[in-house]
Amino acid sequence: MSIRVQCCAAAVMLVLLYFYRRQKRIGLRTGRAYWRMFCVAFLSISFDIISCAAITNMEMLPKILVELACKTYLASLDCLSGFVLQYIGADIFKDKTTYRRVMVFYSAFIFVGITTIFLLPISYHTGEGELYTYGPSVIATYAFAGATIIGIFLSIIISRHKMNKDRRYGVMIGIGCIMTAAVIQFLNNQLLMIAFAEAMCMVVLFLWLENPGYYIDVRTGMFNQNAFNLYTTQLYQNNSGFSLIQIIYEPGSCRSQSIDELLTEVVSYLKSIPKILTFKNVGNEIIAIIENTESSAEVLQKLRGRFEEGWGKSRDVEINPYWIYVPDANIVSSTGELVNMLRYVRVNSSELAETHLAEVGQELADSINEEKLIAELIANALVDDRVEVFYQPIYSTKERAFTAAEALVRIRDEFGNIVPPNKFIGVAESNGMIIKLGETVFRKVCRFLSENAPHSIGLRYIEVNLSMIQCADDRLAGDYIAIMKEHGITPDMINLEITESASLEAKATLLQNMRRLIDFGVSFSLDDFGTGHSNLNYIIDMPVEIVKFDREMTNAYFENSKAKYIMDAAMAMIHGMDLNIVSEGVETEDQLRVMEDLNINYIQGFLFSKPLPENEFLNFLREKNHVI
Repeated sequence: MSIRVQCCAAAVMLVLLYFYRRQKRIGLRTGRAYWRMFCVAFLSISFDIISCAAITNMEMLPKILVELACKTYLASLDCLSGFVLQYIGADIFKDKTTYRRVMVFYSAFIFVGITTIFLLPISYHTGEGELYTYGPSVIATYAFAGATIIGIFLSIIISRHKMNKDRRYGVMIGIGCIMTAAVIQFLNNQLLMIAFAEAMCMVVLFLWLENPGYYIDVRTGMFNQNAFNLYTTQLYQNNSGFSLIQIIYEPGSCRSQSIDELLTEVVSYLKSIPKILTFKNVGNEIIAIIENTESSAEVLQKLRGRFEEGWGKSRDVEINPYWIYVPDANIVSSTGELVNMLRYVRVNSSELAETHLAEVGQELADSINEEKLIAELIANALVDDRVEVFYQPIYSTKERAFTAAEALVRIRDEFGNIVPPNKFIGVAESNGMIIKLGETVFRKVCRFLSENAPHSIGLRYIEVNLSMIQCADDRLAGDYIAIMKEHGITPDMINLEITESASLEAKATLLQNMRRLIDFGVSFSLDDFGTGHSNLNYIIDMPVEIVKFDREMTNAYFENSKAKYIMDAAMAMIHGMDLNIVSEGVETEDQLRVMEDLNINYIQGFLFSKPLPENEFLNFLREKNHVI
């Protein structure tokens, strides 16, 4: 058989080499493993051609030279199978130390195989135009290479959950090509198919996994988001320190000219800076990775200075981007956490909004991580029914009895401990979980009212808080009416508390919800009057029946003469509008007497009781309201 198949395989490898080397590469560990595997495959095909030429001309060459050429080719096949193991090992073994230990074992096995191939005898067949080798050395090659291939398939099967799905399938198809060719050649030595199968394996892996073009942003020529994710994941796996600079150029940050027209110039400059990698992220974002963390501050200063110089031919076009600087990206432990942190800073950082620069440190990372844990706690509490409602009694100064209560949400952790509301309410509001949490509380309040005959123990109604997010939900009224009907409670048993901030943020939707609920029979309170944007106009605008003075305002009445005059005037106007007042935070008998003298309608505070679980609250009402 001629060497046309081997020469064709070599030609395919040369074409593949051209396309592979002409593109810039990001330096991923799997990419480096592919390049080593490619070089060994190319050498194997070359040695196949050399060995065929040596056998053809064996009468003119020294016997030892022919034997060396043939055994070198056989050894290269064994070596190639080892490099395939190394390639999948780069994906399976994320830890660098484990990866190196496994590679040492593989290398030792391959070394034994190569040594055995060179020590065993080999024979040649050249009759009737046929050309191939056989004998113990060839059998040893098939044995060691076959064992390695079996090890490859077992590694893929055992560690399939650790491997990239596409890489798993790509490797199996590529190795399947080589294995099929090896079986055919083993059964028929005249069909020299392995070289072409090696080339096809490299082509499959290139097209499926290792094409550098997959990691390039077509528009800018920079590495893309996929490359950023893979590269930073590798850095975290290797425990490599690095810094990050995110440049956010909003469409309006460039005056007199479209940012797109200047992007080529900006990208060209960024690429010219040594020892940094730049990535075009989603939207209007560019990210620079600096592995030398000591020089990152200098790089940031250099970048900002260049942007301040202006762009365009005359450098008269300004771009004023936002900068997020992470001196040590190892304050988080994964790419996912890094991306979440950058997104959080972009949305929530007042420093970024004011100065266009936010430097991110460990304190913020810890805060974000804590917020994530709390979000998980809330989600699990909702699923596991660990959300509870505590009730703080409200005292009627006219009836001298406890006629109402405020429902307050509580969450228990997995150990049964109460989590303070100030730790989870803000998180629930920021991620939207407050809607589900608020609905859960409302359902529990309605169930409590339907099961405990509240009128018989003097309870007229329960106040339930609404957050800003809930007030902005146009489904609120419909959902809450449906829940009240489901539990069969009369709507006059419910008083919904809104805050001044809620009325500012979502006034139109809030008013729409309020009108529908009021028409159904629900009443409303304005909570925390005296905080935030305190203004009597809110009382005029909002159809509320009760105004609640918060604890700070109550205390201020006794501690600040100016606050006393303001509060006296406010109370006179509120009473003049025929509205009731609840004073929160009353803690002493003296405060109670003063509030009664001021004709405050209702009193709420630790003087009477802290918030109580259901059963304790019921017992409290029976005892204090003298219910037998």
